[in-house]
Amino acid sequence: MASKIASTKSVKNQTALLAAGHWLMLSVAINVGFLLKLIHDGNVRIDWYGLHNSQDNGGHLSSYAEPKPDGQIQNKYINLDHGDPTMYQSYWKQMGDRTDVVISGWQSVSYFSDTKTICWFLEQGFANAVTRLHKLVGNAETGNRHIVVGTGSTQLFQAVLYALCPYDAPEPMSIVSASPFYSSYPLITDCLKSGLYKWRGEVDDFNKEAPYIELVTSPNNPDGSIREAVFNGSGQILVHDVAYYWPQYTPISSRADHDIMLFTLSKSTGHAGMRLGWALVKDEPIAKKMVKFIEISSIGVSKDSQVRAAKIMDVISDSYEDSKTSSESKRFFDYAREEMAKRWSQLREVVNNGQAFSLPTLPVGECNFSHQTFATQPAFAWLKCEHVDDCESFLKKHKILTRGGVHFGSSKKYVRASLIGHDEDYNEFIRKLSLINSVESP
Repeated sequence: MASKIASTKSVKNQTALLAAGHWLMLSVAINVGFLLKLIHDGNVRIDWYGLHNSQDNGGHLSSYAEPKPDGQIQNKYINLDHGDPTMYQSYWKQMGDRTDVVISGWQSVSYFSDTKTICWFLEQGFANAVTRLHKLVGNAETGNRHIVVGTGSTQLFQAVLYALCPYDAPEPMSIVSASPFYSSYPLITDCLKSGLYKWRGEVDDFNKEAPYIELVTSPNNPDGSIREAVFNGSGQILVHDVAYYWPQYTPISSRADHDIMLFTLSKSTGHAGMRLGWALVKDEPIAKKMVKFIEISSIGVSKDSQVRAAKIMDVISDSYEDSKTSSESKRFFDYAREEMAKRWSQLREVVNNGQAFSLPTLPVGECNFSHQTFATQPAFAWLKCEHVDDCESFLKKHKILTRGGVHFGSSKKYVRASLIGHDEDYNEFIRKLSLINSVESP
């Protein structure tokens, strides 16, 4: 009798599970069918990339195109919001295996690189490559300075603020910069709501009597201008962001010689994905505090990335210092300078052919490295819409995603557009601007 009851219960359970399965499949079919109908009717557009622009929920991180019914491409979105340096990818592909490195399984086991140095997670090969490249280019003094490596210049910026701001101050240290300033400065400064420091915005609006840190970006992001400190007050502390002081972007006129200088691999060689930056710091106590911040926040910096970066920088230096390798292919900074010159020439030609847009006039100088005379050719275009109040929204209607001027402490009439992306994105940008100019011009 018991066995019959158990058997009956088992059959009922199986039947219930089978019925539930049928209902589940039916529900999925109905919902999929409903969704496909919405898409077919044009009420829903699926973002197959699943990525949204950090500045604008309606944008996309990567360029994409919507297919026409016949399979052709139309309405291609191009994302010029981010400074993703994919322009450099074609050059490094041409270099083949010259930058290849082999990292064995036993390497990078320890946290430590050299416990006898201030920056105990700094690989000596990376430090040597950084010093060598700066000496070659002539863009920064490295003597009597400490190299602090970080996970990109973003972490180094946070480390600098941690190192410079006193713990026992009655109120947070003020952080300021001249407008237009790098849009991430306010976000990085205030993201943790630290009691040590606070973003105060435009330096011209600040009370200079109180202690403060001024961020000097030169060449400047977003507009490419060559910057110096605005004020020289007694309570002023300067941090120089010189990420773009490389010979593909601007003439190298002298060696930068400041107390704190921040560099990043992403804008020097184009390897943003390695997430490496470095600071050249004069004052030893400040360097120690920066190292302490990185120790607390990430327990050091990837050794593997440092090994790869050292190899890449050494390949660049070899191509200029070794007569044999220099004749085998175009050298990196020559290629990059010529590519930026070509893009800026095309952009200015398109802008000058109409009245819809304008670009800033940038300084011309002789480069001590290349011995060429040229105008600064920034990684970004600081584009102004002459007849539209909200340039970012206007360009978005034309499927061009940019970053609006308000993010940089400036007017909505301006946008920052990246010029260091893939060729196809840049060419589409030029094509779209030409079309807009032809329509907007009287």
